[in-house]
Amino acid sequence: MKRIAVFPGSFDPITNGHIDIIERGSKIFDEIVVAVAENPGKSLLFTISERVEMIEEIFNHREGIRVDAFSGLLIDYVKSIGACVVIRGLRVISDFEYEFQMALMNRRLAPDIETLFMMPNETYTYVSSRLVREIASLGGSVRGLVPPLVEERMRRKFKGLTKG
Repeated sequence: MKRIAVFPGSFDPITNGHIDIIERGSKIFDEIVVAVAENPGKSLLFTISERVEMIEEIFNHREGIRVDAFSGLLIDYVKSIGACVVIRGLRVISDFEYEFQMALMNRRLAPDIETLFMMPNETYTYVSSRLVREIASLGGSVRGLVPPLVEERMRRKFKGLTKG
């Protein structure tokens, strides 16, 4: 039986910390599904199709890594694709309380789905999508925090936003 894990998030944008977790997770599971959440309540820089497209482009050379968009309850999505594990990244202690609460709620909703917490390489423990967006919006360099493809798309996006 194929072991499928889901790594969910808004990935607005995907960072090198996310990529580190995806690549390391792909060594543990037969397939990692990078599940891009729609998050209609969030103010997002990239559309869901732009986020999916960038992540697909980043991993187009990798077998066992698939990108998909989803909306609604994560646990319903996980069950619908036959996954057995949700991967969540923990960067700092403050992430733990929220993630622990979500993992327990998911366990209550679906006791057969496990949550696996993974920490990114220490190089990326301070990197968050929100912080990357903020730096880029103010004209700062995000080189080394996101893949070059994402860096370029952010540069173009913020250039377009400031012209209006």
